[in-house]
Amino acid sequence: MPKRSDIASILVIGSGPIVIGQACEFDYSGTQACRVLRDEGIRVILVNSNPATIMTDPEFADATYVEPITPEYVEKVIAAERPDAILATLGGQTALNTAIALDEAGVLEKYGVELIGASIEAIEKGENREIFKRIVEGLPAEWGAEVARSVICHTMAECEAGVDELGGYPVVVRPSFTMGGSGSGLAYNHEDLLRIAGSGLALSPTTEVLLEESILGWKEYELEVMRDTADNVVIVCSIENLDPMGVHTGDSITVAPALTLTDVEYQRLRDISIGVIREVGVDTGGCNIQFAVNPEDGRIVVIEMNPRVSRSSALASKATGFPIAKIAAKVAIGYTLDEIDNDITAETPASFEPTLDYVVVKVPRFAFEKFPAADPTLTTHMKSVGEAMAIGRNFTEALQKALRSLERPDAVFTWSQEWVELDKEDLLMRASVPHDGRLKLVMDALRAGATADEVFEATKIDPWFVDQLALLNEVAAELIAADRLTPELLRHAKRHGFSDAQIGRIRGLSEDVVRGVRQSLGVRPVFKTVDTCAAEFAAKTPYHYSSYDEETEIEPRERPAVLILGSGPNRIGQGIEFDYSCVHASLALSDAGYETIMVNCNPETVSTDYDTSDRLYFEPLTLEDVLEVVHAETQAGPVAGVIVQLGGQTPLGLAAGLKAAGVPIVGTQPEAIDLAEERGAFGQVLAEANLPAPKHGMATTFEGAKRIADEIGYPVLVRPSYVLGGRGMEIVYDEESLSTYIQNATEVSHDRPVLVDRFLDDAVEIDVDALYDGEELFLGGVMEHIEEAGVHSGDSACALPPITLGRLEIERIRESTEAIARGVGVRGLINIQFALSSDTLYVLEANPRASRTVPFVSKATATPLAKAAARLMLGESIADLRAAGVLPANGDGGHLRENAPIAVKEAVMPFNRFRTFEGRYVDTLLGPEMRSTGEVMGFDSTFGSAFAKSQSAAGSATGLPTSGKVFVSVANRDKRHMVFPVKRLADLGFEILATSGTAEVLGRNGVKATVLRKLHEDGTAGSTVVEKIHERDVQLIINTPHGLSSGVNARTDGYEIRTAAVAEGIPCITTVQGLAAAVQGIEAEIAGSLGVRSLQSWATEVSR
Repeated sequence: MPKRSDIASILVIGSGPIVIGQACEFDYSGTQACRVLRDEGIRVILVNSNPATIMTDPEFADATYVEPITPEYVEKVIAAERPDAILATLGGQTALNTAIALDEAGVLEKYGVELIGASIEAIEKGENREIFKRIVEGLPAEWGAEVARSVICHTMAECEAGVDELGGYPVVVRPSFTMGGSGSGLAYNHEDLLRIAGSGLALSPTTEVLLEESILGWKEYELEVMRDTADNVVIVCSIENLDPMGVHTGDSITVAPALTLTDVEYQRLRDISIGVIREVGVDTGGCNIQFAVNPEDGRIVVIEMNPRVSRSSALASKATGFPIAKIAAKVAIGYTLDEIDNDITAETPASFEPTLDYVVVKVPRFAFEKFPAADPTLTTHMKSVGEAMAIGRNFTEALQKALRSLERPDAVFTWSQEWVELDKEDLLMRASVPHDGRLKLVMDALRAGATADEVFEATKIDPWFVDQLALLNEVAAELIAADRLTPELLRHAKRHGFSDAQIGRIRGLSEDVVRGVRQSLGVRPVFKTVDTCAAEFAAKTPYHYSSYDEETEIEPRERPAVLILGSGPNRIGQGIEFDYSCVHASLALSDAGYETIMVNCNPETVSTDYDTSDRLYFEPLTLEDVLEVVHAETQAGPVAGVIVQLGGQTPLGLAAGLKAAGVPIVGTQPEAIDLAEERGAFGQVLAEANLPAPKHGMATTFEGAKRIADEIGYPVLVRPSYVLGGRGMEIVYDEESLSTYIQNATEVSHDRPVLVDRFLDDAVEIDVDALYDGEELFLGGVMEHIEEAGVHSGDSACALPPITLGRLEIERIRESTEAIARGVGVRGLINIQFALSSDTLYVLEANPRASRTVPFVSKATATPLAKAAARLMLGESIADLRAAGVLPANGDGGHLRENAPIAVKEAVMPFNRFRTFEGRYVDTLLGPEMRSTGEVMGFDSTFGSAFAKSQSAAGSATGLPTSGKVFVSVANRDKRHMVFPVKRLADLGFEILATSGTAEVLGRNGVKATVLRKLHEDGTAGSTVVEKIHERDVQLIINTPHGLSSGVNARTDGYEIRTAAVAEGIPCITTVQGLAAAVQGIEAEIAGSLGVRSLQSWATEVSR
């Protein structure tokens, strides 16, 4: 069936900010869909609030709306653009829930818009647990498909009765219409039920939870399925979870294809999947179906289906080379699978099911170090912030490659020559609780003499996987026992994924020595191709992985190549913003005539799409693996150099090693990068340029740190050297806190000193992104932070153009930026953070690389900074780029036109994902350590409107109220600054509630406030604010802590208030600057002046 002729324009709904459970895999799928639909001649309208993704760049859609993904705003976009259809299956649960809300509100009918990809009926069937249960029960009996016995509940009383009906505890609690297992969990007793079901009912948009019989310990599988209107169905990929049921699939190590199914079991799962997709009625796209199989008797339970492209779809796409999102978009506009060509072979259609002749392993990456109070136990509630994927010829090779792709020294298996005493029983007991790093305990238990059956009993990890771990132990034992490293032994170890570093540790040698021996013996990897068909047809797309096999499949080339090193797995502090810069570099250098080569291991991103670069290597970003890719490419043709400055800290950490190995680094050199990081040398650059920095010192002991702090004066900012995302930073207000910090600091040594800086209280923090070519500076943008200095720049909201800085200050910033760029030796991008305090401009830090704000600045100023940077690195000048039209012909981001819109970036926090052991949420205080997982952008003609949009886009817990009650409790130092904004709220009709001290100050200033008692005050005098919050009788909370130190000096009252706000989803502002901005946003909301406008429309107006 050819393409539908009745669809000329499609609105694609994106997935919004990166949050745990819904990460950049949806940006990858949405970007793919936008490209395909435009190629088909369809006008694409996109709505997505996330500035960090390349999807919201103006070139990927005809009209790009960076607006909140809420039914109200999406309706405004529909009214302005009048699309023929909406595609909501590529934006995760956010897009799906928005589409359902629009349908229920009658908006789709009102504007005559059709929902394509999956009908409302199909979404209902897939998402509504009761209907889905009936569908599975109606499948042919011989397939043996069941659903877990369950009851649907809308109240706590129904939940309690439901437990009895299911035969007692444990039970699984699953809220309806949430994503990433949000609000779900395992209740082992009545107390657990009250906690988990209570929060589940609150999180579900339909106040509905499902209680299911526990299938803990069963094996978990997923199938990715696609179907078209002609009822062609293909199974794209089978995925097996190494962890058994009870761990969310996003937090589990997963393997593709499934390795422990018999053919009979696989065929049954296949039949059930095809039956389910037909009955649910998904006839224009992909879906993901999850199964549990009882290892005792083979009983199959269908857990759920997602009638949309899911997290696993990205993994299945990268694992097979089958572009699910691209094909889903084509199927949605009427094509059938047999009419769509497979890009990789160019001769088979998409109705050919992919065949794998390799093994893929995905490993999650966690961020528990950011939330020390959080419970690290893995449950059905997803907690990982990113993932790495690796491809190998067997499971052991793929697993070891995936573990080293995580870039955590404690993630990889370690063996050493010394004998270590291990306690088998203790190891098995600790391994029985799922947590990050459990696999290492299993490995130690095997070394301690545990059998595969004992490990299975403790962990329910399939004995086949346990046997593979035992095999790795055997190989390690051979390496320990061998007299010398022979080519045969090395090749044997390498085929099981052992790195040079691991072999070195086993043999008592350095990694460099092992590498030298290995290469001199001629033991090097070859590169194989992901081709979707197990080499039945020739592959036309160079998508490679390494293996210690016989023949390489890399073709020779003639054009000079540039290797771009990606950013590896997402984590807090290094997210998709860096992938954005890498993709832009690839597109820009391709246009400039280079062959572009991407090296990365993150399956969620656009950079690892097989058609983003000329060649893709899906490899770990370690020195060993990257050097082998460079070697292979040097043999294939000329190499112009390697780009390490765009992927964040990961490739920067490899720069010195690559240069030492003789690899050409383009752009800013490793010495310059080190100079900016090294305090003494950077201080010299500042001194020569006559620029002040806050007083600072370096210490390796508490005595040293105390001496510096006494000299500088408290408060001081303490942090380890060389960090990204403010890891381990803290503001310390007194000697006692300093002592605690030094005691708790993980690695304080002569090589890793602690930095102690004067902390600038009440300073305005400023972020600058700029380009420098050695002669001329191009100021990309000057961002003013809304929160004061001391809140990490990644967590602070910021505005561009700056809202309180004049031309004079911007000129000072320009001169300082140029002096630093010249002094450091930058060729490409530089990011500098300044603090303006008492009219003095202090330099806080400089990073001669792409920063996380590059995508935001690029969109706010309509200038492709990352593209320009890539070309500067390869020798072009800013004047050349102005002439080529890459940069504006005159002016830069320092002086935007008067009619330029205001962009506000707001961080999105994952606090609702992390709870303490007692089940309480973690504190929401912002500090110098970064905790946000993503960001959104508000874009409008005034600051108030843009700020209001950014709050709506960041989620329900930050949307600003327009009426109701506001609770105020601020620290003494903030009381003077809060009077005017609170008075304005009272004038706008809000009822003010306050604690006694705050109420007294407000009363003196003519603001009437109802006094609420503090938690520790006498219990007879009225209710506390926490009770009011739990009754949802407060709409906005303003609570600034006593001392910003993360938890050390903040009183219990504040903690109780803020965690209650997270639990109930009520916006909570923790800084006075945030309060002033919120008041402007509330004024804009009340005035009702918030419209929508595309980036393309803004750009046209500003350029007039």
